[in-house]
Amino acid sequence: MDPLSLLVPRARPSLPLPLRAAAPATSSARAAAPAPRRWRQRARLPSPVSAVAAEAPSAPSPSGGEEKEKEKEEGQFDWLDQWYPLAPVCDLDPGAPHGKTVLGLRVVAWYDRAVDEWRVFDDACPHRLAPLSEGRIDDKGRLQCVYHGWCFDGRGSCQFIPQAPALGPPVHKNSKACVASYPSVVQNNILWFYPRADEEHQDILQRKRPPFIPEIDDPSFVTVYGVRDLPYGYDVLVENLMDPAHVPYAHKGLMGKLRKKEDPGRVEFDVEGGGPVKMKIAEADIAGFLSEQDNSGYFRYVAPCTFYGSPLPKEEKGQKKKKKPPQFMLVFMCVPVSPGKSRVIWAFPRNVGVWLDKVIPRWYYHIGQNAILDSDIYLLHIEERNFAAAGIENWQKAVYVPTSSDNMVIAFRNWFRKHCKSQVGWAAPTVGQLPETPTKDKLMERYWSHVAQCRSCSAALKGMKALEVALQIASVAVVGFLAVAKGTLVTSVVQRAAVVSLAVLCFAASRWLASFIEKNFYFQDYVHAYK
Repeated sequence: MDPLSLLVPRARPSLPLPLRAAAPATSSARAAAPAPRRWRQRARLPSPVSAVAAEAPSAPSPSGGEEKEKEKEEGQFDWLDQWYPLAPVCDLDPGAPHGKTVLGLRVVAWYDRAVDEWRVFDDACPHRLAPLSEGRIDDKGRLQCVYHGWCFDGRGSCQFIPQAPALGPPVHKNSKACVASYPSVVQNNILWFYPRADEEHQDILQRKRPPFIPEIDDPSFVTVYGVRDLPYGYDVLVENLMDPAHVPYAHKGLMGKLRKKEDPGRVEFDVEGGGPVKMKIAEADIAGFLSEQDNSGYFRYVAPCTFYGSPLPKEEKGQKKKKKPPQFMLVFMCVPVSPGKSRVIWAFPRNVGVWLDKVIPRWYYHIGQNAILDSDIYLLHIEERNFAAAGIENWQKAVYVPTSSDNMVIAFRNWFRKHCKSQVGWAAPTVGQLPETPTKDKLMERYWSHVAQCRSCSAALKGMKALEVALQIASVAVVGFLAVAKGTLVTSVVQRAAVVSLAVLCFAASRWLASFIEKNFYFQDYVHAYK
């Protein structure tokens, strides 16, 4: 049986074997370019002090020598032998290169028209190390560095050096003129890349694939994608997504109140509707773990990036239905960017309310989803620094996690400590200190962290700005018309009042639109005390 078929909520999920069983991808890994020069070789360095973990007392795990022996057998997690998501394809413009940072590694994604595939290169031209992400796609479909015009094909081979004489030696064929090309693949409409460019990894797709979510490719489902850069580290991001108990409090006023579950003996209730969250951790190993949620939904962590599941109850065995039961999935991909920085890519597939996507644009969904992320950004940014102050070895002593609602957090911290020594295996040299805490308007800004990366939000912002300017021009034009037409076309008091009202309405609409743009595309503070 294909273990990935167990992703469907009605079946009891089980941890996939090495992810070879994933569904076919839409492109394949290619032969890598000649190995990059020595300065580009990746070294695994210690992670920042923000990545902390220790075994918590409530976590299910062996004890004593048995645990140490099991750890020795399972070995350490190899961060470089994994696939990493870059962005949803719907947010990548095929006419321009896109720079991203993953594991401290700066890469550029661009669309190779020659083979209709996305490519991922080192984001540094071999000439003078200028960023290729600031380049362009030339008229022959090659990636061009805009510093001196060097051009590269999809394999990373240099095809043209404008400064080299046509009848001179073919210096562009030298291996030093090549740029490292990483294996890449589009799966579930998301571009993934493998952070090793050596020739021995050219056939990586035959050995392992990114985690596959069949619901995303199911034609009866629709999926809303999004991406956001966040000012806190990878481990804090994963931990937060695995914590359902914070939702009614940190996101108060943004999400509907949860139904109060029966809790025998409870005499005190709060307005947020919080309560016990029962979850059981199963199948925990170096590949991740499964969490069964209160006999209803489930969530699975596939290390290092993918966290997915559904809060809806599974279909009972033997239950006959004419059509598929309502299903809604939460899929999060957590990307380690650099110390103190991470990126979340989300995909929410569902088979209910499918028609809504035909009338509601994607940017409208992002308004609410960004507000939810904003509401705990500052909390998590400061929490990460408190963890760092406590020390990497003191997570268990610094926190108090006595209830089952923290079981997924504990399971992740145990995985992170046991298999990674509480460290991210950075692919490039990184500074081991957390960035300073900026002001809230910079910490929670939306434009560069989301809007600039989202084609839907960028288009909406452009249209709204144009409308704002049009309204302002209209208000001035109406006032000018009133001044010119006074005593001729506009003769009565009622007519003048109507024209003045129109001018005021246009101006007020432009001011409201300016405020809407600022709050939803740039910055809006979230004050928990007044929610």
